[in-house]
Amino acid sequence: MINVCEILGTEYPIIQGAMARIAECNLAAAVSNGGGLGIIASGGESADWLRDQIAKVREMTDKPFGVNIMLLADNVEELIDVVCEEKVPVVTTGAGNPGKYIAKMKEAGIKVVPVVANLALATRVERAGADAVVAEGTEAGGHIGETTTMALVPQMVDALDIPVIAAGGIADGRGIAAAYMLGAQGVQVGTRFLVANECIVAQGYKDAIIKAKDSSTVATGRSTGHPVRSLRNTMTRQYLEMEKNNVSFEELEHLTLGALRKAVVDGDVAMGTVMAGQIAGMIKKEQTCAEIIQEIVQEAKETIKKCSIFAEDSCGNEAEHA
Repeated sequence: MINVCEILGTEYPIIQGAMARIAECNLAAAVSNGGGLGIIASGGESADWLRDQIAKVREMTDKPFGVNIMLLADNVEELIDVVCEEKVPVVTTGAGNPGKYIAKMKEAGIKVVPVVANLALATRVERAGADAVVAEGTEAGGHIGETTTMALVPQMVDALDIPVIAAGGIADGRGIAAAYMLGAQGVQVGTRFLVANECIVAQGYKDAIIKAKDSSTVATGRSTGHPVRSLRNTMTRQYLEMEKNNVSFEELEHLTLGALRKAVVDGDVAMGTVMAGQIAGMIKKEQTCAEIIQEIVQEAKETIKKCSIFAEDSCGNEAEHA
């Protein structure tokens, strides 16, 4: 099986999560320059915006980068055309099955890495020609599935012949080491990069992540079939109460209209949607993307070395193998 770094063309097997309205050229270029794979999130954006972002990333780095395409987007066909015309090195996809687009992207020389939350979709995209998959557990921020990373990753590893990249609940080197123990060949990190110096989110958003605790996130929207994980605030409490009272989908949509922009641009962490994963409580400081990557890579190496204890019994002797 081909190595993830060979697929991505990166120094480290680390992909930056595609955070809508957040992951743009500055963050993507900084992650790529730091040795990972920076991602431009095209969700909710126009084809012209995406083309401009691709050009800007290429001005800021000569390293590989990627674009994420939300398959539920009204303009998905236009976005697919842009990444093919621009010959983007890597495309990740979300919110659906990219099967009908994979052949076209691969013909343009693009490595296709769908983000999936269940094994059924993973097997379908593998058959369609995906180069790898991101197995995203429910610990992740933003739109989520139901299965945890710990349970999802090894099941995908056992069932697929393409590399599995773990996502959801990974913020440091211990998370990377754990993912590798489960059989993953790489990781996707989102929430940790929210507090990167190069990330454009409002300072209030970053401060909320740094102040978060282990129980600070909540999933809303389960009644709609499209759950979203974010930090608890006034808006999420209102949303959950409305769900409990079985209000209409239209009323729920009205409450969250423009809520992501409120958080990202205005720093409104009370009524905005502050998307973040469950590991937000582990994040305590702002750093550059390069510093984040170097720190988690070094910690991963140190953590994996400690695992050598399992090759010996309690007396320090080599364990016998059956």
